[in-house]
Amino acid sequence: MSWLSWVVIGFVAGALAKAVTRRSTPGCLGTIVIGIVGGLLGGALFKAAGDEGINEFSVRSVLIAFVGAAVLLVVSDQLSGRGQRRRR
Repeated sequence: MSWLSWVVIGFVAGALAKAVTRRSTPGCLGTIVIGIVGGLLGGALFKAAGDEGINEFSVRSVLIAFVGAAVLLVVSDQLSGRGQRRRR
């Protein structure tokens, strides 16, 4: 898969993950980085589960990257303390 494919998949997956987790990151580059790192994380998670990772440009690749990006955002929110709700 070419680097341009990784950028496109990263942007789409990052934008979807940001929308689902209601997270705002700085601009398009932040979204692409979240999606690319999410693609690597999602690929590792899917391979650990016995499935294939990201091999080609497809909807399945976007789904895998989205899952990884969403996990990445949720974990980073929990580690930074933003995921905890205040009790009144």
